[in-house]
Amino acid sequence: MRKRLAQFRKLGRTPDHKWAMLRNMVTSLIKHERIVTTVPKAKELRHLADKVVGYAKKGDVHAKQLALRVVREKPMVTKLFEVMGPRYEDRDGGYTRVMKLSRPRRGDNAPMAVIEYVDRPGEIRAARVPEKRKQKYFNNLGEVLEHAGIKQNQQS
Repeated sequence: MRKRLAQFRKLGRTPDHKWAMLRNMVTSLIKHERIVTTVPKAKELRHLADKVVGYAKKGDVHAKQLALRVVREKPMVTKLFEVMGPRYEDRDGGYTRVMKLSRPRRGDNAPMAVIEYVDRPGEIRAARVPEKRKQKYFNNLGEVLEHAGIKQNQQS
């Protein structure tokens, strides 16, 4: 029998301790929008952080109640729904980025990573523009250029 294939990482903690740690980390990630942690913790946090942004995109009362179950501070829930929800409304997923750092942690040689939200001011590496945003802004590009007096090259 093949067991434990679809489960998440244990991270060397009891389930209650792991859940408390992930709730604290997602609250800090919303607050600072970039945190440094170990690679396994960052990969595990990615699922929860993306799910919380999905709640913010829905924006209804039930989604806010679900987010309050996860996020520990009410001002961070407000930031999530008022700032981050509208920011990611045209992105279908992949709200976080995990980048491995070159140097491991000094004390125990644990591999370290930076987890951050994409499409934010001051991000380390610019994210790809979502297709919905491309269609939204570049749909009438020809009309805008013509109105500005710029001739387009007709290449076939």
